[in-house]
Amino acid sequence: MNKRRAISKLRNILKPFKWLYPGMKVKRWFLLSFVGIILIVAGGQFLSGPTHAFRMVGIAYMFMGIIVILVGIRKVIASFITIFLPQREEELVDIVYQKRHLSRGYKIAAIGGGTGLSVLLHGLKRYTSNISAIVTVADEGGSSGKLREEFGILPPGDIRNCLVALADKEQLMSDLFQYRFNEASPLKGHNFGNIFLLAMSRITKDFEEAVRESSKILAISGQVIPSTLEKVRLLAELEDGTKQLGEVKISESVKPIKRIWLVPEECKATNSAVEAINNAEAIIFGPGSLYTSVIPNLLVEGVSEAIAKSPAIKIYICNVMTQPGETDNYTASDHIKVLLGNTKIGRIDYVIVNNATPPGVLLERYKQHQAYPVKADVENVKAFGVSVVEDNVIDARDYVRHNPNKLAKVIVDIISIAKSEAAHQI
Repeated sequence: MNKRRAISKLRNILKPFKWLYPGMKVKRWFLLSFVGIILIVAGGQFLSGPTHAFRMVGIAYMFMGIIVILVGIRKVIASFITIFLPQREEELVDIVYQKRHLSRGYKIAAIGGGTGLSVLLHGLKRYTSNISAIVTVADEGGSSGKLREEFGILPPGDIRNCLVALADKEQLMSDLFQYRFNEASPLKGHNFGNIFLLAMSRITKDFEEAVRESSKILAISGQVIPSTLEKVRLLAELEDGTKQLGEVKISESVKPIKRIWLVPEECKATNSAVEAINNAEAIIFGPGSLYTSVIPNLLVEGVSEAIAKSPAIKIYICNVMTQPGETDNYTASDHIKVLLGNTKIGRIDYVIVNNATPPGVLLERYKQHQAYPVKADVENVKAFGVSVVEDNVIDARDYVRHNPNKLAKVIVDIISIAKSEAAHQI
């Protein structure tokens, strides 16, 4: 035992000398820097010489020493970059600048799910890395629903989309996580990212930890947080008094929704979600399905309560199109009414509504599915004490959706103006 301890101590003592191993390509530059130190010391001796010529020689030696040290340090750093970033050496300055710049961005908690939230995140990450995406886990459709039913895992689909949206854009990793198996096999219809999160949750024994570890792999800007770790389902009461259980059935309902709640109702919010809300300078709701993506997060115990107490700027992004079975014939003010009426968030400061008209060809296509542009009834929205921001925030090429870059710019401008006004009032 004593012999093992002695060997272990000796290894620890010799660790620093590993830099002197052959092929490390740093010894010469360490030596060069040491030569620079010697030149500076020698220069210091000449500075105390008896004549002006001696002092000039001393200054020259010290100047050369500084140059030599800087060259040595630069070469050492270049050696490390070559090892750790072999394909991205030229991007290092840009990477460092972006990381520093984005780390000073606004602290934003974005709450929602589905495609809408991932679109928003894709734009916001250009302005800040202090993003917390709080994501619903009530999804029951597609690959997520199958994995939820078969393995008892929380639905990973919306979380996967948010992870990819916030990823440091290595296209291969993004494509990998979004890859869908289409071959005739037991994996048909599943995304690789969903399978990956399933496997990671089995390894870590903790779904939230699985999301954190996946975040590291994708090098995301910010964090993705499930709103709760409990296995919740949505229950909706329709206008005729009947009830629908499950996100899929609620979305497919043709009757108007009266109210919605979670089963079980007492599900607790994750500590990370509450902490993100408490630290946020701005809290954003949507865009996304009003009843099945946005509101479910706000029904989790602790989420709405934290939002109501928060002094953060609260922004709702109104959907561009109505959603069949959920928001048929809804105006912008109807969205606000439902959001405030079904939750305890207290207030909304701003609502962003689109004021651009989508192309007629797309409107005809959406009309076939009973979906129409959401009417921006500005005066009715203002009656709720909400400031309205109208802008062209859509991307209308193949689908009528929010444009991530346009939307993010509007949001950052709102936060900037609101904080500036608040500062002037102090």
